[in-house]
Amino acid sequence: MNSGNVMDDNDRAAIERACMRLIAQYAYLNDERRFEELAQLFTEDAVLYRPSAPEQAIVGRAQILAAFSRRPADTATFHCCSDVLVEVEHAGAACARSRILMLSAPREHGEVMAGAARPPVPGVFDDRFALTADGWKFAQRRGSFWI
Repeated sequence: MNSGNVMDDNDRAAIERACMRLIAQYAYLNDERRFEELAQLFTEDAVLYRPSAPEQAIVGRAQILAAFSRRPADTATFHCCSDVLVEVEHAGAACARSRILMLSAPREHGEVMAGAARPPVPGVFDDRFALTADGWKFAQRRGSFWI
């Protein structure tokens, strides 16, 4: 951040990159089932609405981790993220909208390759980000499937 509290284009671009990186990290960590690392992308008091249950709030980092840890191990996922639009609100807050296409397939324990894929499911995420002492984090992530 430049001196004073005025943001310039470089500051805004850095915030946009940090938020876009969080969105990409979320997809990779989710698909790789690295849920403890995924939970660290959220603030302590974050709220997550998963696309599969868009009206059910999961509140707090610990509950987010618990929810992901309950995901069935016999399902492989692949989240494709695109069309990410980040809007910087101020030096400590931003929001974003992105499209997702989730691919999934059953996978037996220990298999490297998944079985026959289920139909792709398109959706969207609406995100709110907060700057913390540990960097940018999701403050809220609201997902919904379109079909």
